[in-house]
Amino acid sequence: QVQLVESGGGLVQAGGSLRLSCAASGRTFSNFAMGWFRQAPGKEREFVATISWSGGSTYYADSVKGRFTISRTNAKNTVYLQMNSLKPEDTAVYYCAARSPGGVLNSSWTKVRSYDYWGQGTQVTVSS
Repeated sequence: QVQLVESGGGLVQAGGSLRLSCAASGRTFSNFAMGWFRQAPGKEREFVATISWSGGSTYYADSVKGRFTISRTNAKNTVYLQMNSLKPEDTAVYYCAARSPGGVLNSSWTKVRSYDYWGQGTQVTVSS
């Protein structure tokens, strides 16, 4: 089992920045690929970014590319999502997720079903 706890959400004006953190416990964090997803009211959960176990490979949704950066510090069992130039349409509950070891980064890592463990989410609200 892996337990994930997100933090860092809040209210920010358009154009501002936030950094989300996701602290993991349980099994060996460095074995897991990690992802960030988000879900706005009335919408399906959607992919935001993913990072390989080593941090050497990352992939982003087109909607956040160039504005968001995913990173991880395995020594601290933590994955981050730096969000810059925030827009009102970024408003959502943000979830981190862990994907069981194995494989290399590919398009399947953008799918909710590819992740085995989920945090409880943190709210991000961007005002216009």
